[in-house]
Formats: sequence, C-alpha cells, structure tokens
Amino acid sequence: MRIGIFGGSFDPIHHGHVILARAAREKLGLDRIVFIPAHQSPHKTEGKPASAEDRLAMIQLATAGEDGFEVADLELHRPPPSYTVDTLRELQTSHPNDEFVLLIGADNVSRFETWCEPDEICRRAQIVVLDRAHYDIPGEWPVVRRLVDISSTDLRARVSAGRSIRYLTPDAVCDYIRAKGLYRPA
Repeated sequence: MRIGIFGGSFDPIHHGHVILARAAREKLGLDRIVFIPAHQSPHKTEGKPASAEDRLAMIQLATAGEDGFEVADLELHRPPPSYTVDTLRELQTSHPNDEFVLLIGADNVSRFETWCEPDEICRRAQIVVLDRAHYDIPGEWPVVRRLVDISSTDLRARVSAGRSIRYLTPDAVCDYIRAKGLYRPA
C-alpha cells in the first residue's frame, strides 16, 4: 500500500488541510491518508495550543466518513516533542511492506533541514509538499497545490476575537470549538 502521512499541529484542522489531503490522495494515487496530530511540535512554541486530545478529536470530526482518511494517535503516546523521524520508524516497523509518502506544508520547506534527522526522513519516505498559498518551492520538491487561503493561526485569532469560523472548518469542528471554549481569551 501507498500511504500518505499528514502530520502537524492541526490547531485547529480546517478545510485547507482536508482539501489538500484529498488532492494529494488523488494526484499521488495514495491508498489512504493518515492524519497524525503532533503531541507537541518542536517548531511551534507560540501561544497556548488546544490540548492534544482536543486536536485529535477535531481531526476525527473533520475526517469522519471521508473515504481513505484515517487518524492515528501514535505521537500522543510518546513524550513531547514529536519528531517525524520517530513516527516514520514506528510506522515502518508496524507496516514493513507499505510505502510512505510524507506530506509537509509548504511553510515547512525552508526549515526542513532543521528537523530532527532530515536525511533519515528522506530515506524512509518520499517527501511531497502541500501548498495552499503559492509559496516559492525549490524544484526538487514534488508539489500538490490547491490555493486555499485558510490558516489555523487565523482561525484561532478569529475565535479569540469573537468572529465566525463557519465555512473555514467543518461544522462539527466549529461546534466542538464552541462547546469546549477553545481559543477564547483567558
């Protein structure tokens, strides 16, 4: 099987994530996409994120009923921070006959060399860039592009300011954020 690994903070997940995941699955001929929320990203330290459990629940809500989408909580069972290389090692141990395609956001390309063991990541998975904002991406990186101007940072700011996030993230995620009081000022 060819499996796309889509990791990240997903704080919160939004339509841009889901649209790009679907585009990647179709363009790359992936059997499935596995969304893996980071316990704690070593590259995202600003602000107070939603808990790992809340982010996992939102991903499950956003992908429910989507053919070829799965959610895995394996990074949530390891102490933070979450390193992609450790996740790939774990997946290859449990699925030795599968081929992995690591889907990374275009905003991560410029700092990929600062990730933990980037060369090992490249040996363990094909890297494909998901671009939703038309970044300038070096030619050696395969790209799946869908221009969708939505960001988790903007969604958190909108909620904090009391503004709507309807149509930017699935309704079930909007309802969850509202019910849990996520991203509201303290």
